[in-house]
Amino acid sequence: MDTIFTKIEKGEIPSTKIYEDEKCFVIMDINPVLKGHALVISRKPYPNVGSCPDDVLSHLILVAKKIEERQRKVLGNQGSNIIINSDPASGQEVPHIHVHVIPRYDGDGRHHFAEHDKYSDGEMAALGEKLRIR
Repeated sequence: MDTIFTKIEKGEIPSTKIYEDEKCFVIMDINPVLKGHALVISRKPYPNVGSCPDDVLSHLILVAKKIEERQRKVLGNQGSNIIINSDPASGQEVPHIHVHVIPRYDGDGRHHFAEHDKYSDGEMAALGEKLRIR
């Protein structure tokens, strides 16, 4: 499957790469939430979290950790968002697994999940029972 990320990897679309290894590469996001926003992208185009092998998924997270550490050192951010959107309902725009590493600053005014649901009495416990992994 060809995606914008496979085209970037092949050099067909320009990018600013900041890291690469045998399982992934990291580019600067061209539409950043905040400057320094990076994408950790698997070399193979797994469409979502469920289709991504455990070793690749864990590797992507470990690379995201390295990128986050580098952002803090270079940019001086006080926090970060490390996000994987899985499937279009979550906001995933490219069907190719990738991890967003977004530097965050105290008072930057960028709020994620501004709206929250509320549980009715007993609803959280009932749903938790259904979701419990045994």
